[in-house]
Amino acid sequence: MDFGNINYLAAGVAALAAFGLGAAWYSPLLFGKAWQAELGFTDEYLQEGNMGKIFGTSFIMMIIMSLGMAVLIQGGETSMGWQEGLMRGLFIGAVFVGTSMAINMLYQRKSMKLWLIDGGYQILFLTMMGAILGAWQ
Repeated sequence: MDFGNINYLAAGVAALAAFGLGAAWYSPLLFGKAWQAELGFTDEYLQEGNMGKIFGTSFIMMIIMSLGMAVLIQGGETSMGWQEGLMRGLFIGAVFVGTSMAINMLYQRKSMKLWLIDGGYQILFLTMMGAILGAWQ
């Protein structure tokens, strides 16, 4: 693997975009209330969390994911463009992350609705990361 071709700025922007998508995805305007209901979380329970730790660690994980995706997309010698990056992100999201989450949720006896919310977010943000990284080579 060649780390010399990685565009670190693009990886950072892709991580920020994924984080921003998460803020919208899990907001009350989209899927936040349904996600909360599926997990049985109350507003009070959510407010008890260390949000700095949760959001900070999540963002670090998104940076790591974005850098890993950049190795796969930008690590080669040929430029692929946003469409190929999008397709690779979708493939990684659907085939690896979405299925892995589904397996975990089956054993945890979580609902299909929760998998659609959480898995849908993961697949969408990895697809978006792929498109950003593919476009920004």
